[in-house]
Amino acid sequence: MSWSLVQPALARITRVCSYDRAGFGWSDAGPFPRTAGRIADELRRLLARAAVEPPFVLVGHSFGGLVVRVFTARHPRDVAGLVLVDPAHPEDWVQPAPKEQIKIDRGVRLCRQGSRAARLGVAGAVSALVGIGALAPARALVGLISRGGLSREDEGILAPIWRLPPEARRPLKQFWTQEKFFEALGSQIGSICESAAETLGADARGYGDLPLVTISSTDPGEYRLRQQEALARLSTRGRHVIASNSGHWVPLEEPQIVIDVVSGLVRELRGGSAAL
Repeated sequence: MSWSLVQPALARITRVCSYDRAGFGWSDAGPFPRTAGRIADELRRLLARAAVEPPFVLVGHSFGGLVVRVFTARHPRDVAGLVLVDPAHPEDWVQPAPKEQIKIDRGVRLCRQGSRAARLGVAGAVSALVGIGALAPARALVGLISRGGLSREDEGILAPIWRLPPEARRPLKQFWTQEKFFEALGSQIGSICESAAETLGADARGYGDLPLVTISSTDPGEYRLRQQEALARLSTRGRHVIASNSGHWVPLEEPQIVIDVVSGLVRELRGGSAAL
């Protein structure tokens, strides 16, 4: 669903495949822990079983940026280009500072509470209240099950689903009330240090002359700007693009920039061939 505003436009010029990681969306739950390396291996098996032939231009948003970097390091001959959309930066998480560790612990705790809410049917009730616009009762119910642990800042990590067409919003309400979702997300958050280490190992080899574009949110700040520029320099053909009007959820808030970057990269790589 996160790519609903991007995929149709790209599908006009090439074959585009998106998927739900194990435990998310329509996908079954997968084995734990949910590390970037495990998810990259699962993606490889998925592409093989679905008969999606390389070479690939891999596009990853947020945590997905870690997954596609590990995938590229493990299968370099299969990857023709990388697009990283406001990606997570592993150096922040491999040995998290106290404030980052607090975020990890908080995320795991909230997912544990969400899993319990799904088991008891409370998550479905919250979804129904949100669906009819009863936000205050929904927040009160969430506060009860989370023991007051959900803040407006926590809500901000959720995708701005109001930007999606109605037909895309409906299944999300169901997905976000399933126990498997909270368990997968909780494991993904809890094992972020391992995922970060796997990604730093991938980055250590560099990406040679592999075309790489990293897209950051608007006004990322000096620290994040330096990180994005350093990421682009991992390839001799790397570059950094800044979204003009978007927060973290660039594929939903400013989909056109993702469409332009990916389509431009595909045309550049294609060079008269329809293989990509």
